[in-house]
Amino acid sequence: MKFIRSNHICLLSGILKFIFLTSLISCGYKQTTDTIREGDILFQDLNCGELCDAIETVTEGYEGRKFSHCGLVIKQGDSLMILEAIGEKVQLSTLEKFAKRSGDTAEIKNLLLGRLKPAYTHIIPKAIRFATAEIGKPYDDAFIMSNGRWYCSELLYEAFSVDGDTVFSLEPMTFKDPATKKFFPAWVEYYENLKTPIPEGMPGINPGLMSRSEKLDIIHIGNLR
Repeated sequence: MKFIRSNHICLLSGILKFIFLTSLISCGYKQTTDTIREGDILFQDLNCGELCDAIETVTEGYEGRKFSHCGLVIKQGDSLMILEAIGEKVQLSTLEKFAKRSGDTAEIKNLLLGRLKPAYTHIIPKAIRFATAEIGKPYDDAFIMSNGRWYCSELLYEAFSVDGDTVFSLEPMTFKDPATKKFFPAWVEYYENLKTPIPEGMPGINPGLMSRSEKLDIIHIGNLR
């Protein structure tokens, strides 16, 4: 009898632990189709200093928000990952890593989740195939289109512009402070170090501009906890 009761206690304990762990998981980053799904685009404020501030100053994001980075949600096995051009190359990151990079918490809501409107969802599989094939390609630190390298929004622009489909639009880039009409000092130093002319006026795209696309529905603002 003692053995039987002990087994029942262990079984009950195991069930309670399972419920407790399940509750903890449900409070973490959601990877359900209710919140986030393959083909969604995540926008964030990287808080990377003067360069990010300059990017955010020249282009307003959705409802006046400031964004300096974006990534594409793709499915890898049973998990959702973020495909992004950041650092030295195009790579995959976990949602947790992506969010923590900008200090996203219950109080700091730097993330915005965009989803293509139904009329454009047929483009998603082609976009994912294109972007996935570019994993490992070098980061485009000069922000120049069609040079064999990728910056974050350039990669997504091209991914969603395959086989005659176009979701996002390019605009002339500016690296000048709208208040002074002069180049931001941070950009002057940056391009001097690259030994590359500032690509002022050349066609380009950035996360803020993308977030305002009429072909996107903004379905979530803030963290995904």
